[in-house]
Amino acid sequence: MTRVDFYFNAPGKAEVARKLATKTFQAGQQALVYTRQPSRSQELDGLFWTAQQLSFLPHVRCGHPLARQTPILIGDDPDELASADVLINLEDDTPPFFSRFARVMEIVTADESDRERARARLRFFRERGYQVDTHDLAADK
Repeated sequence: MTRVDFYFNAPGKAEVARKLATKTFQAGQQALVYTRQPSRSQELDGLFWTAQQLSFLPHVRCGHPLARQTPILIGDDPDELASADVLINLEDDTPPFFSRFARVMEIVTADESDRERARARLRFFRERGYQVDTHDLAADK
């Protein structure tokens, strides 16, 4: 069964997604950073290239010719991953294909409207019998 983790009180979705994608890559897994928003994809692409000068996070956007050979994808097409290890969801709804992934990571900011939408996703998972682990990023500081 898919493992589900919610990361609450994120200072920003893009930066937390970068950190989670980096950990996923370092663990030898593949991830889809799920977004349907072209502007967010562009933001993530830039951040993944520039965030850490001494490390490399191999990634491409969905639709790229090297998508099946790249461990981190940004976009909305799970079929382009060679292995469905981790789904990092940046959208307000639960992707319909989430259960094909071994792990789902949800990122939630302190914004009240974002928190409300996250509560709905949390209920969605719990009502279907998924164990949900929560992580308070504000407490980790």
